[in-house]
Parts: sequence; C-alpha cells; structure tokens
Amino acid sequence: MDEFVTELLAHNAEHAEQFHTRFDDVQKSQAPHAVTVCCSDSRVLQDAMWTNTQPGRLFSCGNIGNRVVQQTDDGLVVSGDVLYPLVHTDTKTAIVVGHTGCGAVTAAYQALTTGTDEPSGIAHCLDLLTPSLADGVERLPEDLTREAAINRLVEYNVDQQIEHLRASEDVPTDVSIVGVVYDFQDRYSDQRGAVHVINIDGERDSSTLCEQHPEIADRISRLWNY
Repeated sequence: MDEFVTELLAHNAEHAEQFHTRFDDVQKSQAPHAVTVCCSDSRVLQDAMWTNTQPGRLFSCGNIGNRVVQQTDDGLVVSGDVLYPLVHTDTKTAIVVGHTGCGAVTAAYQALTTGTDEPSGIAHCLDLLTPSLADGVERLPEDLTREAAINRLVEYNVDQQIEHLRASEDVPTDVSIVGVVYDFQDRYSDQRGAVHVINIDGERDSSTLCEQHPEIADRISRLWNY
C-alpha cells in the first residue's frame, strides 16, 4: 500500500472519531444552504476556505475551470452535479469559485492564442471553457503581462459561468448566484486564502455591489472592470 494512502486512512480514522455525531441530522436527507462550484486545483481548499466542518451545509462540486456546464445531446446545459441541489434539495444559493493562477484558464488562453495539444479528456474540458473566454481574450488590454492577463480572465470566466446559470431555464428563478475568486498568490491582498466577491446575480460593478451589499463591502474587489 502506498505510504501516502496509509497516511490518509489514518487521518480518516481521526475524522470518523471527531465527526461521529455530526451526521445525526443528515443521515437520511440533505438540505444544503449553497452549492459551490470550485476549480479542482489541489490548492483550492473547497470546504476549508469556509471553515466548513458541518455535513449537509455545502454541496461542493469541483472540476477544472470551475465550469457549470456540460455538453449533452440537447446542447450545452447546466451540469447535473450543479443543478441537482438547486432542483432537488431546495438550495437557494450558488457560488462560483475561481482562483488566481488558474491552470484551466491558462490552458484555455493558450488554446485561443497559440493552440494546445492535450489528451482528449482535457481537451474536452477546455472546449467547454474556450467559447466563453474568447471574447474576454479579445478585450484584454495589450499592455498586460501574461500573468495579469490570466488573472483577469479568471474573473471573466467566473462572470461567464454565472451567465450560464442565469440563462438556464432549469435553474429556479429564486436562486441567488455569487461569483468569487480565491486568492493564494497575493493578487488582491496579502491575505492568502481570502475569498473576494466579484459578481452577485450578474452585477459586477464594484461600486454598485458595495452600495447594494454594504455588509460585505470590504470583501468586494475586482482586478478588471471591462
């Protein structure tokens, strides 16, 4: 057995001991308050970023590029893993979580500018991102470094995923949609691991968001107001 897997199992034993009673109210059903759609990057700590240790509070989805869509015979639709809690568990909030230095956004940027050669599984995921990012690449200021361009496209990608949710007839109209960026590269502040709100229900102007949501004004920040 791989030594790291053995270590993980040991940690799981500790987890099971600590969490034994925390499943009492959710053993037979769930009613999460929010569904989060995060990038599956190993540096994005999906539950830890919210200090969530309570089963049943968050319905966490992860994939490369924090995408909310999938390709089906009916065309591009909101992914079932994202849609499930919104339709079946009365979840009223969806949170799209991008992150600084996103590898999927970087690969999509490269695909749109110089081309890529990826295995088909990865290429399929990028094909779900690139159409949404194409306009964003065209809008980028010419004087940006590549790193700065990627982090602005991270915001653009979050905005586009929110638009997919807002445009879908499958998403209930009373669902609130929040877009954030998880920063561990000191791009928004020196507080690594902080979440910065960049979009709420399609509104992405920082001043307007601060006026509409003064209780979180200190958490609202964008790198790019395009």
